[in-house]
Amino acid sequence: MSRRAARVTQADIARALRAVEQTGARASVEVTPDGTIRIVPIEALAPLPGPPTAPVEPEHEIIL
Repeated sequence: MSRRAARVTQADIARALRAVEQTGARASVEVTPDGTIRIVPIEALAPLPGPPTAPVEPEHEIIL
């Protein structure tokens, strides 16, 4: 028994990621269960749930 065709291929996702890189924009690439690839600007995303964090003071900032 053969498998069904993929809704989204690795090449499709790679093309979406390259498109985001070429624009220089900060964006998230989402793939929905029905195979839709959605590119969402980071500013449009809702903040993650969880406790609020205190701002980091510049002299205590950790840079990796």
